[in-house]
Amino acid sequence: MPRFAPHPDRRPVIVAGASSGIGAATAVMLAAAGFPVALGARRVAKSQEFVDQITQAGGEAVALPLDVTDAASIDEFVTKAEAQFGPTEVVVSGAGDLDPGRAHEFSNEEFAAQVNIHLLGAQRLYRRVVPDMVTRQRGDFVFISSDVVERPRPHMAAYVAAKRGVEGLAEVAQMELEGTGVRASLVRPGQVMTGMGMNFTPEVGAAVLNDWIPFGLARHSNFLKPIHLATAIHTIVSMPRGAHMRLVEVEAEAPVPRIEGDKK
Repeated sequence: MPRFAPHPDRRPVIVAGASSGIGAATAVMLAAAGFPVALGARRVAKSQEFVDQITQAGGEAVALPLDVTDAASIDEFVTKAEAQFGPTEVVVSGAGDLDPGRAHEFSNEEFAAQVNIHLLGAQRLYRRVVPDMVTRQRGDFVFISSDVVERPRPHMAAYVAAKRGVEGLAEVAQMELEGTGVRASLVRPGQVMTGMGMNFTPEVGAAVLNDWIPFGLARHSNFLKPIHLATAIHTIVSMPRGAHMRLVEVEAEAPVPRIEGDKK
């Protein structure tokens, strides 16, 4: 008998932060690979657009309201998702937003809000689903972090602090889950072309960029696309049991100079 039973044929997924960006791309990709997916977000109508795309392609998906700052909302979301698709096998924790500001100018409330959604939101979701995974002796919980953990950026102190907390939570979870059959993984993206940060006013965007440049934090103009991160997450959760991708870093490649005469 193999030491690790293979993944079940049906592996229901819940994605927190699935109305756009990395979460939406991940939901679409996993559904295309045969995973039933519950898309959770505050903007349910936006999530429903991706559900329609998934179901029209023959996949299984449902859009449900989710606010990770509210434990009751998380409980209701998970309960409804599992009533629809069965016990959760895979979780992608990526809900969050980005509110820029210098640390000495940020209000206490603004700072706390970033920690609440990014760090405490991930913890609330983890606490709700992982005990049942431990009981079943299998499951994947994927935390979405950021390369700001390794390379902090001006105007992002609260976001940096929250994401460093997420990585601390994930690293402790990896130790505590060792030998349970449950895998906790981290994905650490570089700059991604998503809604986060794209709503800055021109003045705020210019101030942020100008403060990054002296520290070498804007070396080139390329951004990752959400599908790049979705591909990494798909790879993590599809890894056969008995192996564990603990941390995956994904960065955008710098532009490649055009070859003279190449018109493409």
